[in-house]
Amino acid sequence: MLEEKISLIIAEDHVVLRQGLRALLEKDTDLEIVGEAENGREVLHLLAEKQVDIVLMDVNMPVMDGFEATAEIRKNFPETKVIALSMHSNLPFVQKMLDSGAAGYLPKTANSNELSAAIKLVASGTRYISGNLSIQLLEQSIMKEGQYVQKAGADKGLSKRELEVLALVAEGYTNVEIADKLFTSKRTVETHRQNILEKTQAKNTASLIKYAVENGII
Repeated sequence: MLEEKISLIIAEDHVVLRQGLRALLEKDTDLEIVGEAENGREVLHLLAEKQVDIVLMDVNMPVMDGFEATAEIRKNFPETKVIALSMHSNLPFVQKMLDSGAAGYLPKTANSNELSAAIKLVASGTRYISGNLSIQLLEQSIMKEGQYVQKAGADKGLSKRELEVLALVAEGYTNVEIADKLFTSKRTVETHRQNILEKTQAKNTASLIKYAVENGII
């Protein structure tokens, strides 16, 4: 149990879905729902009255949608983190929400365990993107960097999977979390990580992060 509860606002224009989310989240004693909103403008009004840790943000809402509201929150309430909740899973849509400032992205089909875990991770400062979406975004990022990233990896003899592991290490994920995201075992991740250290001649995680940044891997 956390020392202090994580405060939440649920932003969802459909009443039934909003009530369902509240019912799920109220089962977690580490969370406290301090407000509900039907659109982005209502979220901003609530944040002007009280400091809140997390906003669970539907994307498609009337008056002010999740994209605009998230951008406004990042600008005016940077201490508040946004987790997007949406039925959309196409990458351009997800990327647009992340570019707007969301720190997490979950499908509305996410179960209560994943929802609670995502909230706690984002509240602690870690980004969270659900399941296969994170892998697809990572692969897209690697492809976007294209020849530059591949050349950086090739120069050190890094495989595609080692580049994926390196990118996740640089973003702060633990071996267990990386294993979950890549659908492999913790031991396999540890092996990849050791190989990366040897190939890049990095002495520690800080050196790996520096290498990843300098070579455009993150």
